[in-house]
Amino acid sequence: MLRILGDVSKERFCDGLRRRTFLQVGGLALGGLSLADLLRAESQLPPERRKQQKAIINIFLPGGPPHQDMFDLKMDAPSEIRGEFKPISTNVPGLEICELFPRMAKMADRFAFLRTLVGSNGGHSSFQCVTGRFRGRQPAGGWPSIGSTLAKLQGAADPAIPPFVGLAPTDMGNRPWGDPGQPGYLGAAYAPFLPDGDGRGDMVLNGVSLGRLGNRKSLLASFDRFRRQADAQGAMDGMDAFQKQAFGILTSSKLADALDVNQVEPRIRERYGIGSPNKVADGGPQNLDHFLLARRLVEAGVRCVSLAFSRWDWHGGNFRRARQDFPMLDQGLTALVEDLEQRGILDDVSIVVWGEFGRTPRINKNAGRDHWTRVACAVMAGGGIRTGQVIGNTDRLGEGPIERPIHFQEVVATLYQNVGVNLDQDTVLDLSGRPMYVVDDGRQAMPELV
Repeated sequence: MLRILGDVSKERFCDGLRRRTFLQVGGLALGGLSLADLLRAESQLPPERRKQQKAIINIFLPGGPPHQDMFDLKMDAPSEIRGEFKPISTNVPGLEICELFPRMAKMADRFAFLRTLVGSNGGHSSFQCVTGRFRGRQPAGGWPSIGSTLAKLQGAADPAIPPFVGLAPTDMGNRPWGDPGQPGYLGAAYAPFLPDGDGRGDMVLNGVSLGRLGNRKSLLASFDRFRRQADAQGAMDGMDAFQKQAFGILTSSKLADALDVNQVEPRIRERYGIGSPNKVADGGPQNLDHFLLARRLVEAGVRCVSLAFSRWDWHGGNFRRARQDFPMLDQGLTALVEDLEQRGILDDVSIVVWGEFGRTPRINKNAGRDHWTRVACAVMAGGGIRTGQVIGNTDRLGEGPIERPIHFQEVVATLYQNVGVNLDQDTVLDLSGRPMYVVDDGRQAMPELV
């Protein structure tokens, strides 16, 4: 996190800089868990790898959305399974989706509907959706997330823009839902940038002139020289150049501007809708601004944006909650796709919307649906994929796939391939120095999409 603000009323140094704030700036500029580390790693990449502008927007629905009420309605099933909603036709002949997604229905040709997602480990966590892998039996350090892997393989597209940004609130009541993805064995230099609130406060030099910032930079440099004298391995060599770049991020307005939705034309802001920044119970916020922020961030150069929308663990009141959340998701997602398309970058930005599992076909006594790991759904768009289609079929009750099961890793492999990762050649090193492929051996991008 970039921060040079803070209450300077306590524990101040002679220039008014509070000790905690000093440490935060120091962490940024001196190494450790810093952006300077990330920038140093980026500089080692070939120029052609650093200049790629393709991106991923990963939209996680915490709790597990009900597949049979969204995009796989079972009108021939008994009432205790069928539910309350009716299907509506779309602009793709023969394709029907829930009546509460009228905007998606009008532009279904821009989406791919995945009805047979399998391989869930059943945990209430974003882990599989941000890594594609099982949480259990991980290598030392843990599996890296999609965003962290892209940060390692491709680096920053712009020195003023972090390659991986997490918009999901990390302080959800169920904290595993708020995890935007960890760097695992790649190390902290490839962790996501996590803005506070709307993010602007972390990038603005409130009350700090560039001159004062320069003085603090000089002070930090003196600590650097002390560390360098004690550094027998020469690990500090070249650190000054990366300090300059890290401070350059602070003094550039590009990231702060991307996070400022107040700069957006009112008609575009209205198209996305506002929603609510408040978290729903122990889940995420119904914040439609995050869809808009995701677009602005990838347009600014972020390679992967991860966000979490609302709370979908509907053991009770499934249909009441769906009437609230489905229309908001419908509005935010279609606005995002339209906006990217109008800007001419939809083919460069891959979008996926999914949760950790599906819901039980049978409606329980509380008018809810419980956890169901046998099958789930997902929606994809952008990235140059072949849209306007349904992939996979489930049985009459929506209990499991009868045609074309799709594994989480196939979706992740498709995302990687869309942004230029070579699944057969590109590797990252684990903590033992062993090269690791980004997906398990044999997993490939979905041939129906690419």
